[in-house]
Amino acid sequence: MTSKSLSLVCLSGLIFMNLFSSCSKSNDNPTNTVQKQIENNVSLNTWRITYFNDSGNDETNHFVGYNFTFGINGALTATNVTNTYSGTWNITDNNSSDDTKDDLDFNINFNLTNDFGDLSDDWGIISQSSTKIELTDVSGGKGGTDFLTFEKN
Repeated sequence: MTSKSLSLVCLSGLIFMNLFSSCSKSNDNPTNTVQKQIENNVSLNTWRITYFNDSGNDETNHFVGYNFTFGINGALTATNVTNTYSGTWNITDNNSSDDTKDDLDFNINFNLTNDFGDLSDDWGIISQSSTKIELTDVSGGKGGTDFLTFEKN
């Protein structure tokens, strides 16, 4: 084999390796897939709070009778027979360099000073399914740990 032929073979190999490595990369990393799955699960249903523990205090009863709807456009509503509260929600990737669901934050914001204001936070996801999502947050100021569970109606 001539040196010119060998150079062409090497060059062809490098081009093939470059094409192969660029084709194997995907914009759809595992974190994005889990994020989309959670967004699809919650935005298609009505949910209720089945557990809310605020720094060791069970405050689930403050939300009995409320149905939560997570809109696909980031709108969040909590409604019972007499009240409707509006807020926002989204899921963000807290650390894009690590592809685990632990990096996802389930963000809830009710711009209120009543009990719904206690839900406003960037919650870490403990577990999630099409019927249940369990969240946690370590409070910055008080240092307590909060837990929030939504279940599908």
